[in-house]
Amino acid sequence: MSFGSSHDAKEQVRQAIDIADLIGEYVQLRRQGSGYVALCPWHDDSRPSLQVNPTRQSWKCWVCDVGGDIFSWTMKQEGVEFPEALRMLADRAGISIARPGGHQTAAGEAVEDERRALFQTMAWAEEQYHDFLVRADEAEVARRYLRERGITDDSLHRFHLGFAPDRRDWITNRARQADVSVERLEKVGVLGRSQERGDLYERFRGRVLFSIRDAQGRPVGMGGRLLPELNLSSPAKYVNSPETPLFSKSHLLYGMDVSRQGIQRTKMVLVTEGYTDCIAAHQAGFDNTVAVLGTALGERHTKLLRRVSDRVVLILDGDDAGQRRSNEVLELFLAEQLDLRIATLPEGLDPSDFLQQRGADAFREFVEQAPDALDFKFQTAFSSVGAAGSIHQTSEAVDEILRSLARVGTSAVASSTAAALKEDQILYRLGRRAGVSEDRLRARLADLRKSTRRSAPQVAPIASEAVPPTLNFWESELFEVLLQRPAAFAELREVVDVDEHLPSPAAKLLFSLTSGLADDGETFDFDRLMLELESPVLKSLLVDLDERGRAKDAQTLDERVRDVVAGFRQRTAQSKNRAQTVALGEHGVAEDEELKILQEIFEQERKRHGISVPTDG
Repeated sequence: MSFGSSHDAKEQVRQAIDIADLIGEYVQLRRQGSGYVALCPWHDDSRPSLQVNPTRQSWKCWVCDVGGDIFSWTMKQEGVEFPEALRMLADRAGISIARPGGHQTAAGEAVEDERRALFQTMAWAEEQYHDFLVRADEAEVARRYLRERGITDDSLHRFHLGFAPDRRDWITNRARQADVSVERLEKVGVLGRSQERGDLYERFRGRVLFSIRDAQGRPVGMGGRLLPELNLSSPAKYVNSPETPLFSKSHLLYGMDVSRQGIQRTKMVLVTEGYTDCIAAHQAGFDNTVAVLGTALGERHTKLLRRVSDRVVLILDGDDAGQRRSNEVLELFLAEQLDLRIATLPEGLDPSDFLQQRGADAFREFVEQAPDALDFKFQTAFSSVGAAGSIHQTSEAVDEILRSLARVGTSAVASSTAAALKEDQILYRLGRRAGVSEDRLRARLADLRKSTRRSAPQVAPIASEAVPPTLNFWESELFEVLLQRPAAFAELREVVDVDEHLPSPAAKLLFSLTSGLADDGETFDFDRLMLELESPVLKSLLVDLDERGRAKDAQTLDERVRDVVAGFRQRTAQSKNRAQTVALGEHGVAEDEELKILQEIFEQERKRHGISVPTDG
């Protein structure tokens, strides 16, 4: 089944998936009245504060002040944006949806079918390698290596580890026997193609394999570690899947699928640099640990982590490379609303070695004492200066930090109060540490930004919706009434001036959206507005307004509509009075016009206060 328009697709997915069934896969629901309650996964909840309304197909946690529908639940749980949440839920419902910008054509459906086939091919390959590692006598060399690295049999299964035997055409022959497409094995990166001869080869031959899965737990790629005992001539110890339609290392983190509950419980995620480090941390009880995929922690990673956790601790190996990578994170710290901390392990150890030699308690203490990115940057930049450091050394340390700030760009700082405050904090502390005035530092920073603006990529500004919107009293009253009585929109529209009466951007957007639906001759209600919105915070706001509106006495709804209409009319009159009073004060009107204005103001105030004027009798 396929659907073309965006609205039709979202509506069909919404109708196909019961919100209680979806949320029940993540938390244990308990029936309460006509709905359900559960312990919220995003805060330390001892009394169920998560409410699920199957009639409205909505959810709300009143402690966290978040809520929404099936789409915003999936976005928050899986750490994805709306398009991916829609696609995930569509796959769950067996619905094929069009790419943005048009109806689903036969070619579009073929693309979706091919994508599903690639997922199936990748899952098949993972199963073959995993089964070989577990069962084959030939894989004992790989099992012994994993035991030496401290990896347990339970982790071997939980992380879907595998082994590719040192045999030519092993996976290719199995694919032909199982009627699995060799061409698709090449598309997902299991097979490579020689640039010299153009023939296919097995990319992971002779390697222990670490399955890389997406947020849905689907295999999308692999990381392969060459076994030293096999004496193969490959120059690379580690090989990852190449970029494929399923796999992009800048979008993925190893172990995220098995770390989700640990991250939700602790509101913190530990980021390591190696697959075995991640597994070792899980075995030691740190089930909120993930790993980067052979690349540095980047902007897309931090955006993903910011959606699922409050704090990120980057655990770097204690070698020179780890020290160099630690100097790259200040831009991420400043540009993202993220509590980012840096822990550099001592004495050249990696997390796996550290846990084996010193134990979980020492590791936990090390993580808890990790300095934030700003403190860490100051420590490393001024480490060579010392108490009696030269002017040249101090100048170099100052410039190193300022260049990091400059690479963030002015747009990211200007668009976020939090980022601007962080920058102010850095400049203040830097000035005190180096004995340089803030004015001089700001001037130098401005020069550096000018010189790097053309060459350096700008970090995307933080979305304004990172902070939940708040509405004033009249904005809340307006939308609470509208959600319960959509038929009153025409009357309310007559008295609401969007620019004057709705100062909140969220209120402006909701009212404009409602107006657009009305102009198109479409009826609108809570369900339709939820489908039109993609922002999780706006969905949460709409659920909040709907819940509060329905909690109030339905018998007073007509009276509330009249009060809201009267309230906005009164605000218009008051605004007009203020403008006229200003004009009078500035003598900006003629004498006869001045008398007329005063009479109008008096008449409006008299009616508002119910004052009667006596007549001659």
